[in-house]
Amino acid sequence: MKIDNAYKPNLAPVANRSAPAANVSAQPGSEAVSLSSLASTLQGGEKPPVNAARIQEIKEAISQGRFKINPEAIADGLIDSARDLISTRRQA
Repeated sequence: MKIDNAYKPNLAPVANRSAPAANVSAQPGSEAVSLSSLASTLQGGEKPPVNAARIQEIKEAISQGRFKINPEAIADGLIDSARDLISTRRQA
C-alpha cells in the first residue's frame, strides 16, 4: 500500500537551501527585506491535508482490536517510497 501524498515539502538539504536575503540601504526610511521562497512557504501556513474522520476511525479500530496489520503491504509501501525518493534525488 503506497500512501499518495499531495503535500510536497521541500526536501533539499538545509545546506543547499538559500538563506533569506535582506537588502538594507543606508538611507533612513528606505529599508527593504526580501524573503526566500522557503520563508514565504513557511509563513503561508501550508499544511498537508488531514482526514480527521479517517484518523478517528483508525483510532477506534485500534482500541477495539479490529485493526488488522498487513506487514507485507507495509514493507512493499516502504520499498516503493524509498525507490521514489531515490529516483527524485537522482533527478535533482
